[in-house]
Amino acid sequence: MSASPIDLYALVPCAGIGERAGAGGPKQYAAVAGKPMVRHTLDALARVARLRQTLVVLSPRDDQFEKHVTGTTAWVAKVGGASRAMTVANGLAHLRERGANADDWVLVHDAARCLVQPAWIDALIDACVNDAVGGLLALPLADTLKAETAGRVSATVDRARKWAAQTPQMFRIGLLQEALAHAGDAVTDEASAIEALGHAPLLVPCSMENFKITWPADFALAERLLRTRP
Repeated sequence: MSASPIDLYALVPCAGIGERAGAGGPKQYAAVAGKPMVRHTLDALARVARLRQTLVVLSPRDDQFEKHVTGTTAWVAKVGGASRAMTVANGLAHLRERGANADDWVLVHDAARCLVQPAWIDALIDACVNDAVGGLLALPLADTLKAETAGRVSATVDRARKWAAQTPQMFRIGLLQEALAHAGDAVTDEASAIEALGHAPLLVPCSMENFKITWPADFALAERLLRTRP
């Protein structure tokens, strides 16, 4: 009997309220370059041919997604939790309910990284699909790092071999479920949970344009970059 084919899914946690962004509501629905932020994200994922499906995980109280995002073929589940880790864990359980297997891959991607390009996602898949652990898009740090105490520099941190984690982050569904159950709600990305199990995720270099819209000024930068793309 031949082995079952391995599928790839994307999972977009979209249950946050975006307090730091100053967008007057959930930042994923704020307009950037003429579209809601999350629409740019979903459009990029839809252009990755190897993804079988994308799941958007919303808060159970979300009443805006349908107003802002129409015509999407993505699956939608209102099973978001109080933390990112809980939202992702609930989304993984939903994927399993819809037929995904433990050995299938999932690419977890921030809704607020709306400048992601299909070519970057394909590079992550190419790097990780035959890897024993999986990995994440990331950017080697170029700036000098400072630690702070009470608004003043307390130390300079060695930046050698340090990377800024990005998304997507690509792991087997079953392994990520186990990792999140083990790590708890405090982890802020999937790689941290995988690391807590003793694994070493692969770092896949990406562009500084793959930044997460977090602060009010980020919207203007994202707007310029999106409008000047070919």
